[in-house]
Amino acid sequence: MAFGGTWRLLRRNGDEPLGEILVDDGDFPWLSGHFVPAPGFAAVKPWFDESRALLDAEDYEGFDRSYDRIAAALTLVAPDGPVAEFLLHINGDRASFRWSDEPFDT
Repeated sequence: MAFGGTWRLLRRNGDEPLGEILVDDGDFPWLSGHFVPAPGFAAVKPWFDESRALLDAEDYEGFDRSYDRIAAALTLVAPDGPVAEFLLHINGDRASFRWSDEPFDT
């Protein structure tokens, strides 16, 4: 993946756009970039705030439960199309994520 690509965050049901990530950095397997929220992002922003707070508190079980809601309701679309699975963190106007064409190992 070359830097400069635009990734889209969507709701699974109805493909409502929630934002775009303009990739400008990476450290395999993570990519990061500027996050530009769409109006619909306000409804799911608390989910990302909660998951980040749990991760910061090193409550990994709580993070897993919290993040399950994000993974079930949202999808990440690469410049080439949707990815099978992703782990996404959004903090202000920055996003970092990893992704896979295959489901992550459980």
